[in-house]
Order: sequence, then C-alpha cells, then structure tokens
Amino acid sequence: MKASILDFAILLSLFMSVSSFSSNSPITQQSRTPTRLFAEEPARSLKRRSILGNLRKAVVGSATLAAFRQKPAPVNAEDILASPGRTVQLEIANLEGVEGNTGIVKLKLQPEWAPRGVKRFEELTDQKFFDQCRIFRVLPGFVAQFGINGDPNVQSKWRSSSIPDDPVKVSNTRGTVVFATAGPNTRTSQIFVNTNDKGNGFLDKQGFSPFGQVVEGMDVVDKFYAGYGEGAPSGKGPNQGLIQAKGNTYLEASYPKLSYIKSAKFLD
Repeated sequence: MKASILDFAILLSLFMSVSSFSSNSPITQQSRTPTRLFAEEPARSLKRRSILGNLRKAVVGSATLAAFRQKPAPVNAEDILASPGRTVQLEIANLEGVEGNTGIVKLKLQPEWAPRGVKRFEELTDQKFFDQCRIFRVLPGFVAQFGINGDPNVQSKWRSSSIPDDPVKVSNTRGTVVFATAGPNTRTSQIFVNTNDKGNGFLDKQGFSPFGQVVEGMDVVDKFYAGYGEGAPSGKGPNQGLIQAKGNTYLEASYPKLSYIKSAKFLD
C-alpha cells in the first residue's frame, strides 16, 4: 500500500509539472478555435500532449489500484480474531445412524463478521422461530439448509421482512453459518451451513456473508438426512413454495425422514 501511495504522489507531481508546462506553451492561444489549434500544433507539442495523457491515465490507474487494494479479500474463519457473540444450541432430531436419533449442534455468532445477520438470527432464536423447522435441503459436500417455519402464518410475516446485506469479511469455509438469499438485500430467515471439506469459496463473490460458525457438532450436521436430494424443480426433494404455503403438514406427509431442529436456545 505504501508503494502505491508513493507512486501516486510522484505521478501527481509529474502531472502538475507537465500540465503547467503545456498550459504555458506559446502554441496555446485563446484566440484560436480548438480545431485550428490542433491542426497547427507542431509535433513537439503533440508529443507533450501524449505524455500528459499517459500521465493522467497513470495517475488515475494508480489511485484506482490503491483504492482496490484497500478492500481486503475474505479470510478463513479460523484465521480471524473476532469478539465472539452468543452461543446458540440446536437440538436436532430424526438423525440417521445416531443412537436416540438426536444430537446437539452449537453455533457461535460473530457480530464483527456480519452484525445485521447476527441481529436477525438472534431475533429469530428469541422468538422460537427455528423450533420444529425441518432441514429441508441437505446436499452432502455442499450445504445443509433450514429456516422455513412449520407454521405458514408465522413464516409469511418473516418472509416479507428482509434485511440489508453485510459485506463478506469471512470466507464460506466448512462449518460457517450463512443466510440464504434471492439477491441483494433479500435475507429473511433461511440459513445454511457450509459442509464442503474444502469450503465453498465461490460463494464469497456472490455476496454470501457468514455470520457465525459451528463450534461443536459438525459430525451431527454431517448426519442430517440427505436422502431426498435437491429440492424441486431441479430434484425430487421438498418444494420450497409448498413449504411456505403448507408448512410442516406438507413435509411430514411427503418427506417424513427429514432431520429437524427440535429446539434452538441461547447458552449465554
């Protein structure tokens, strides 16, 4: 960054110097029209104009590059020190191959990563929104998604209440927790957990901003029922439109094996 600022200062100084020389040149006469001035300009003056133009481009390019470098790329969750927020415990039911079919997943919220996302998740947890929510989209090696309330009346209230985006500060590494979105500033209540061992870094450029991470129970996340595959219309899994309209009545009848959140509560 220091080199970029120094380069910018040098180029700016040269720019001012050449601008002064050019404006004081005898060939520049206010009495001439622009067309005639250009036609009669000697080659030496044209060369100065070319140098001036190149310097202008260099100065602008240097300033743009400096501004670009000021925006850091997302970093891995384990490489950033954040003031940890609250811990949320999810009790999961209907798990595959687990004694008692239940397990615990603990999420650590990180306000410094995505303050708006954390605030919304806290609101949803406070109001018991996630209780009985089905984990309706589980694609091994990619994501596990939930966040459509089982009661259509409750869901309709949150569906129309979107929040502004948070800048992406942390990469979508395995175990990070993120709001799903339908485009810019459309986050409401749907959440996904990144499950890819190598992370889903390509989601960073699409604006998906992690707001927390799984600190306990990723082995439980890996056991969420995944037998139904991708949702309709791309696959044979649950149709999100029908979940919105009919809630758990639809899911219990057509997709009874889905794992679900029995309860979500704060531990601190």
